[in-house]
Parts: sequence; C-alpha cells; structure tokens
Amino acid sequence: MMGRGLMGTVTEVAADHYTIKTEAGGNYVVHFTADTRIFKQVAGIGGSAGTGNGEGQNGGQDSGSGRGAGGGQGAGSGGGAGRGYGGGNPPQLIKPTDIKVGDAISIMGNVDTTAKSVAANRIAQLDPAVMQQMRAMEANFGKTWLMGKVTAIDGTKITLTGVVDNASYAVVADENTAFRKRRDPITLADIQVGDTVRADGAVKDGVFTATNVNVFGGSGGGTPSVPRGETPQTPQGGQPQIPPPQ
Repeated sequence: MMGRGLMGTVTEVAADHYTIKTEAGGNYVVHFTADTRIFKQVAGIGGSAGTGNGEGQNGGQDSGSGRGAGGGQGAGSGGGAGRGYGGGNPPQLIKPTDIKVGDAISIMGNVDTTAKSVAANRIAQLDPAVMQQMRAMEANFGKTWLMGKVTAIDGTKITLTGVVDNASYAVVADENTAFRKRRDPITLADIQVGDTVRADGAVKDGVFTATNVNVFGGSGGGTPSVPRGETPQTPQGGQPQIPPPQ
C-alpha cells in the first residue's frame, strides 16, 4: 500500500534517514536525499510555498503549504481545501542535521505502509504551537466542524466522508445555514455529490447542524485529509492543511 504523506515524532536521526513514531504508534523510516526539501514550519505560517491538489485557505491566492490558525480564503494548489494557520511567515529551509530526536515532522513522499518506509521529497519540522493547534482541531472534529467529500444529498441532509477518520457523517442544514463556494454565496441546491465541503456548526439533539457550509471543489479535485496515525494524505508543500473554526 502506498500513500503520499505522513506525520510523526523523530526517534532516530541518521545521515540519510530519520525514524519516526506516528501518533498511532507505528514506526516508519523516512529516507531523504540531497534533493529532498527540508524546512522548518514556523508558527503563524500561511499562504506560502507548497504544491498539491486542491485549495488552501490562507488569506488570498496561495499554494497552501501550512496549517495555521489564520483567516481569509485562497484557492491554490495547497493539497486540498483547508485553512492554514495564517500569518504569512514563509517556511525556513534547514539542514537535515537541524532535525533532532523528539521533533515532530510532516513528510511528503511515497509512503510504503507494508515496508513501513517513506521516500521523502519534502520534510517539514513542525512548530510545537502548530502541533498543539492541529491536535485541538482534530479533537473538535465532528463537534464544531466537519469536512470531507459529499457522498449523498437528501433534502436538507448532506452526507460526507470525514477527512480525519474517513467515517461517514451527516450534516443538516436549516433556515439559518449560509452556503458559499469560495467567496460566492450559493444555495444547497448548488452542492453536488463529489464536492469537498466544510461545515461549521454544532451538534443539536445528536445531529450536526450547520451554520455555515463552504464548498471547495468538485469531484475532480483532491479531498484533503488530516494526518492521523499512519496514512494521512499530506499536500506536496510539506505541511498538511487543517481547517480551523470560523
């Protein structure tokens, strides 16, 4: 099985590889070469370098290589629809030896889940504050926000596959729900199966009721994923995108 991205804590540093432990407890060997882009992802990053599939939200047109806690929207190639931690600080290129045991890193490359190895083309050293915000975001997934690809629409109910856990979720709209596609107002009827959407709201009587629903792309775009454990889909810019609450 092959994937595109991974995130974990460094447990070993060698001349041509790191060993990491994912949050799910798996150990992976991350191989890098002179062509691997290694950088430090600082707190407050947003709207800076990176490539990927989809849209990032980071205060304007961007390439969405960061997860941050900022505002504004931007459509670019940032590895899926999501918000970055906004601020505008560019990532800082570093040497392989700058990454130490205990650091959290995000890797973009070919992930072999059978061999437990990654051929990395980009590695991001994550700021502890960014990691804390990312974990807080994941903890609120399904409580204050949902995001994923639409699999069905039935009346005012939107069913989607969540980016965090690939589970099925139902989002219900009511008369107070606002719909947008990027920055343009739309209606529920404009949403289609295959679209990637983010819904902000709250669970009421056991049902997630949306106050805002944002559409980020159609079925042709990539669906972003939040890295959890061993098989996250990370954008090619390095750091995956997590959308913070609106």
